Amino acid sequence: QRLALEQPDRPAGFFLLGMAAAEAGQVAKALPMLEQAVARGASAEHLAQYARLLILLRRDGEAGRAARDALAAGPADALTHDTIGCVLARLGDHAASLAPFEAAVEAEPANLSYRYNLAAAYGFTGQEAAARSHYEAILAADPGDARVHYALAILSKQTAENHHIPRLEAALAAASRPEDRLRLRYALAKTQEDLGDGAAAFAHLSAANAAHKQEIGYDFASDAAIFDAIEHLFADGPPASWGEGLNDPSPIFVVGMPRTGTTLVDRILSSHPQVGSAGELQAMPLAVKQLAGTASRQVIDPATIAASASADPLAMGRGYMARAVHHRPEGKPRFVDKLPANFLYISHIARALPQARIVCLRRHPMDTVWSNYKNLFASQSAYYAYSYDLMDTARYFARFDRLMALWDRLFPGRILQLSYEALVADQEGQTRRLLAHCGLDWDAACLSFHENKAAVATPSAAQVRRPLNADAVARWKRHGAALAPVRDWLRGEGVEVD
Repeated sequence: QRLALEQPDRPAGFFLLGMAAAEAGQVAKALPMLEQAVARGASAEHLAQYARLLILLRRDGEAGRAARDALAAGPADALTHDTIGCVLARLGDHAASLAPFEAAVEAEPANLSYRYNLAAAYGFTGQEAAARSHYEAILAADPGDARVHYALAILSKQTAENHHIPRLEAALAAASRPEDRLRLRYALAKTQEDLGDGAAAFAHLSAANAAHKQEIGYDFASDAAIFDAIEHLFADGPPASWGEGLNDPSPIFVVGMPRTGTTLVDRILSSHPQVGSAGELQAMPLAVKQLAGTASRQVIDPATIAASASADPLAMGRGYMARAVHHRPEGKPRFVDKLPANFLYISHIARALPQARIVCLRRHPMDTVWSNYKNLFASQSAYYAYSYDLMDTARYFARFDRLMALWDRLFPGRILQLSYEALVADQEGQTRRLLAHCGLDWDAACLSFHENKAAVATPSAAQVRRPLNADAVARWKRHGAALAPVRDWLRGEGVEVD
């Protein structure tokens, strides 16, 4: 404070004051100080930290501009390069993040955090060998790094000739932190499943998920309450008070349960010359949350759903597009938003963006439950907290299935229910159906989605870079005995599982 007062025309005092506030968790207080620093000098370091704070406050457009200004500002230290890369990665621009991440590692090759960020960016952009090289360099320095062990396990399919079970088991035996044991068990489960040892894979998943569910204290009642609130509000259609939305035909929403083919369909659509992928956007959940005006820290909860009844669909549509514009690729008139959880917001989408197209992926219920259970989502994300228990996942699927039936009744013909199994069995026929629903002309490039060079930052990255195949169809049957209680419960709920 004294430095800022004594040298009011120089940026240093304002920058340090802002960084101190940010480190104390006072981001809203820190931001004006960083703005003052940038106004007095606009160095790469100041711009990069300004961009980081803007990302934390979900001001994506401004963050992107500040990050690119930081890149253009000239020489910077390793931390600044890494910060710029992290901001660009958060914006989904993984290709652009490579250069600053590479510069950070070149400046400080011993910094394992910088090297991890670079390795992840290489993986997202399909440069598997480069990613593996950097991950292995990290493990040479820190053999117990659980994040890296898991990243290597999902980078590609493990084989009998090339796997790392012994070192994974050694790392697990030495791990003391719950989050490390979680990742290492998931890495072992992925490896064992790739090698065909279903029993060992299931044993690791069961241990990992049971411990994590207990740690986060998840109760399915929290998700059931959200489904209840949605069904209550929209039982007879959108609120009568809702007016017209925004007539913008550019968005295509790809929704559904996770791990059901949403990334695959995103790649198919974004292989069309008229379409780009914007990734998994929080734009609709945040637009609804803002207009609902609820004070809770959760993006979605029963109170927010109820309060959204008084929101203006036109403002909702404008709010969505204002957030989405910073993520959509340039030069493409249409874009895909593939946040799976947007299936919770279909009534909001249908009214706020009446020209938007909606595609919902459907996969066999048992494969859906199994694929959710065996995938390690962001471990602190409330969206996927159900996935650490088989029966919780089955309950969530049943409510998803029921909600999609409601949306089909309220908006007949508006949502394309696309079967993953049908797409695998009849790629061209189902791709033509998909493009027609989205108002797109036929383009054969959509059949070669695996040649799409755009980055992929989901667990399906390796799969969608290969031609379409039936490897994942009916995979749950490998664990038929263990999944029998799930099958029986779903059957009792009227879900077709045979």
